[in-house]
Amino acid sequence: MATPALASLAVDLLFGEPPTALHPTIAMGHWLGACQRRRRATSRVGQLLEGTFAVAGGVVLTTIAAGAVQPVLRVAPRDVRSQLLGAALKPALSLRALLAAARRVEQLLERNRLADARRSLARDLVSRDTSHLSRTEIAGAAIESVAENLSDGLIGPFIAFRLAGLPAAYAYRMINTADAMLGYHTEELEWFGKAAAISDDLVNLIPARVTAALIAIAAPIGGGSVRAATRVALRDAGNTTSPNAGWPMAAMAGALGVRLTKRGHYALNAGARAPRPSDIDRCCVIAMAAGGLAAVLADAL
Repeated sequence: MATPALASLAVDLLFGEPPTALHPTIAMGHWLGACQRRRRATSRVGQLLEGTFAVAGGVVLTTIAAGAVQPVLRVAPRDVRSQLLGAALKPALSLRALLAAARRVEQLLERNRLADARRSLARDLVSRDTSHLSRTEIAGAAIESVAENLSDGLIGPFIAFRLAGLPAAYAYRMINTADAMLGYHTEELEWFGKAAAISDDLVNLIPARVTAALIAIAAPIGGGSVRAATRVALRDAGNTTSPNAGWPMAAMAGALGVRLTKRGHYALNAGARAPRPSDIDRCCVIAMAAGGLAAVLADAL
């Protein structure tokens, strides 16, 4: 059986991210940044069109580049073809860096270095203001980030790859990168980033829900409950403004038996206890198991 998904996950866990100069996601960021710097429109419609061009153009360029790799891999010896394809897929996904960032926050919390934990959280995991977060809010935000980025950074690329190969996986990564850079409700990006935000919502409709299911299945490995993860996901996924982020986050809240909150925005599994730093490690164990299961399923399908 071909194993490109497992191979890509193994490469990620063993070696981490490629050098910055060779990382496709960095190139995607350069494209989007250049489009943002060169914007000229002042009207909403003009900004929307410019932002749509930035995303669509990036997807086209990325798809062409990734599509050029597949024919080259087909001439490789059959017994290494899947491994080479997995290595080519690896830059479109990331799990090791995500788990390492979450565990750094856990270690800082365990040492009561709250200021450093807030900085680490803001630098590596979330875009929200972390300067006033409490110990439990920091732990909760790290857990939320792992759950949400498990969908964006691993399950989504696997699903896209299974549907249409490397071009689809990298197109997905391009859209996800565009949303991360441009999809904000600010005066500057509200209209320029709207295409990125809408596109990201659409391409994540399936991955977010699949991720929630995989988290529920993997919950016992982290000392959690399949039933609780499923119940909370079905009940609380709609509490977030995002149509997708609530699914993996609510499933993880149920799996861990903790409440996850963002001040003034949402509460997931509200009746449960507050998260502790040790719950971050449990979350990472569940995410690792869910990611491994996703790779096996991607190859089996």
